[in-house]
Amino acid sequence: LSRFPDSVRLNQTFGSYVMPVKKKRKSSGSEDSSIKKCKITSYCRTQTPGRLINPEDQFSSKKCLAWFYEYAGPDDVVGPEGMEKFCEDIGVEPENIIMLVLAWKLEAPNMGFFTKEEWLKGMTSLQCDCTERLQGKLDYLRSQLNDPAVFKNIYRYAFDFARDKDQRSLDMDTAKSMLALLLGRTWPLFPVFHQFLEQSKYKVMNKDQWYNVLEFSRTVNPDLSNYDEDGAWPVMLDEFVEWQKARLAL
Repeated sequence: LSRFPDSVRLNQTFGSYVMPVKKKRKSSGSEDSSIKKCKITSYCRTQTPGRLINPEDQFSSKKCLAWFYEYAGPDDVVGPEGMEKFCEDIGVEPENIIMLVLAWKLEAPNMGFFTKEEWLKGMTSLQCDCTERLQGKLDYLRSQLNDPAVFKNIYRYAFDFARDKDQRSLDMDTAKSMLALLLGRTWPLFPVFHQFLEQSKYKVMNKDQWYNVLEFSRTVNPDLSNYDEDGAWPVMLDEFVEWQKARLAL
């Protein structure tokens, strides 16, 4: 498997979990031209031992609700500050892909926020009513990424989750960060595709392009030998193939 360079700026994307939601500031030219070093986290932070949980204890909705209010504000929503504390308590960095899987499980539409309804429904399905129970489910959440059908659902969910809700497309910085999170460790061509996006004219990525990038990563050989130029690929991917073949011909 290809390891994507420790380069992708995920904090600006997933940092919405822990930072007040603001309009993204424009990157400086130096930030644009070279991707900043940032580790794509795959594992949880080392945790100090918590209290032991008796596996025979029944899930408690009342306990789950009290757990929610440890992080929620007066508006009955876990917002950026509460999310920061929540991530610390469960031992997961905000930019860890597990947080994306958890948000998908909770069917949360907005990055950085969990409502009471989302929390109760999602945590009930996970049978988690406290920090320790959720910590015990982290391996399960990560394992969801190994099922191709489930991964596809999470990948598609990520598009709407990450986009500004007043926009129909993802801004390209966010798209690149999310693609790095989802495909950076498994798609050998991702570093090259990222480089293509960096130098391309594209400022946003629409849903059709987003969906097709996953299909492309799953079906097209790294050497592009089986790429069908007459296939129904978006123009963006046609241009990527043309660009990469020109580079290889040099």
